[in-house]
Amino acid sequence: MKLYITEGSPYARIARVVIIEKGLQSRIEIIYAQTRKAGSPYYAINPSGRVPYLIRDEGAALEESALIVDWLDQLDGKPMFSLPPGEAGWEARRLEALARSLMDGLAVWSRELGRPENERSPTTIKHETARSIRMADVWEKEIDHAWMHSAINMAQITLACALGLDARNPDFRWRPGHPKLVAWFDAFAARPSFAATAVPRR
Repeated sequence: MKLYITEGSPYARIARVVIIEKGLQSRIEIIYAQTRKAGSPYYAINPSGRVPYLIRDEGAALEESALIVDWLDQLDGKPMFSLPPGEAGWEARRLEALARSLMDGLAVWSRELGRPENERSPTTIKHETARSIRMADVWEKEIDHAWMHSAINMAQITLACALGLDARNPDFRWRPGHPKLVAWFDAFAARPSFAATAVPRR
């Protein structure tokens, strides 16, 4: 199988962390794609140009990190990331969605910074900067939730991959004023799967 990624994509990082946590490294080739570039050969592989993109050996390719993760988790018949039943499962979904909301806003900000300086939108950057501060404030409270301190799960992975985007965007200053969130992230960042997928600093 082949997983197409870019090194700075937090969505691709989610899939890469899961691959390592599941011990699937020998079964999946990681390939760096050229995205947001006119005429990239990657567009012949995935016309949407998005990552991550998993080409399965035995079937159709998969796009979207959530879909890819779900499929990878079932691959060995020993799912790690199944959700608990009832209200606990809804809480897990709520926290994962909250982490994804932070990530989505940061991705918009990052794409804006990737444009030539004269093409960037100050309004968009200001909006996403303010949003990131609000979300960090929310997570300083939510990080006490038991689900964020249980066995590794998708809410944890998503949040860690979002917070790790400060390596790409030094203006994403989520650490000041959020000591509990900092302590949680630093502990999670010590996991081999997270260290091995570190985002290169800009």
